[in-house]
Amino acid sequence: MKRYMPLFVLPTFCAFIIGFILPFVMGIGLSFCKFTTVTDAKFVGFSNYVKALQDTVFRHAFWYTALFTIVSLLVINVIAFALAMALTQKMRGTNIFRTIFFMPNLIGGIVLGYIWQLIINGILAKYSTALALNEWYGFWGLIILVSWQQIGYMMIIYIAGLQAIPGDVMEAAQIDGANGWQRLWKVTVPMMMPSITICSFLSVTNGFKLFDQNLSLTAGEPGKMSEMMALNIYNTFYGRTGWEGVGQAKAVMFFILVVIIGVLQLNATRSKEVQQ
Repeated sequence: MKRYMPLFVLPTFCAFIIGFILPFVMGIGLSFCKFTTVTDAKFVGFSNYVKALQDTVFRHAFWYTALFTIVSLLVINVIAFALAMALTQKMRGTNIFRTIFFMPNLIGGIVLGYIWQLIINGILAKYSTALALNEWYGFWGLIILVSWQQIGYMMIIYIAGLQAIPGDVMEAAQIDGANGWQRLWKVTVPMMMPSITICSFLSVTNGFKLFDQNLSLTAGEPGKMSEMMALNIYNTFYGRTGWEGVGQAKAVMFFILVVIIGVLQLNATRSKEVQQ
């Protein structure tokens, strides 16, 4: 069978090259060009990157996205971990609750954005305001939306990690006189670090790459003040004539930024993992 393995791998490998590697390489090349289509590209050096870094809206989008990522990382993982702890106790109906909490993850981001836009604007209307009138309404609206969508998914990962902890370890800690709080911080959390690593990585990367929820909930209003990085890149590329190369340069910088932050986060959490 091993000699036939290349025949099975080749179609997928070709699709990966055509659908990902070639567009990625072409995208990097186009970031150094001024163009409207790939056939009329003219090399302009680093001028696209200079324009991107001088764009105050792009810089604001970076800090707005970074703050959103930090807050959503904490909110999602703390609540997901607490739910996982609660739903691994011996109680009736845990499978039903797990299903209910996981279901929002199955709904598309665009749909969720419009649903939550109606809900939040309905609440804010009682106070004579709206999402589009304040960037921080949009910020906390996105936090609520993304948390509601992703908590159930992270909860499932934490439940798997909790169930993988050897029972004799917890029994030994209890026999040694450790109370519930001590068992949580000295035993459970260290043993859960692989799950925490996965959930933290997903939360960070999802936070920086957030696009469809941002588009449907606030569309960057008011005045692009609630515009996150992915939406800013999209609006630059498709919404500003002659700025296609700048949008491509922003996309390349965005990719490098996400990779660096993802690697740093993985190294930081993996260094705290313990062998079970």
